[in-house]
Amino acid sequence: MHNVATTHDEGKGQYFWVWGALLILTAVEVMLAYRQVFQPLRMLEVLMVLSVIKSALIIGYFMHLKYENPAMKWVLMIAVVTCLCLMFIFFPDAFRIVHLGVR
Repeated sequence: MHNVATTHDEGKGQYFWVWGALLILTAVEVMLAYRQVFQPLRMLEVLMVLSVIKSALIIGYFMHLKYENPAMKWVLMIAVVTCLCLMFIFFPDAFRIVHLGVR
């Protein structure tokens, strides 16, 4: 069994770089939202991709998943994929209210 503390970099510099990247990504998201550079559907796609990148940075570095064993990473990825699949299964049902004419 290997010790996670021996492979984990405790330096603050890495966290500042990640924090800076998160700030830059957030600034890009805000700029895109205010300037409305893309059509709404494309804007949603771009913002979702940026949000996934930001969440991966947060989970990997600030929640220390980067330093976990591979089994823990696979459990998390399977759970995320399952949640996304369930969302895409139930989203079409949620959009039916648009066509019902309910106001």
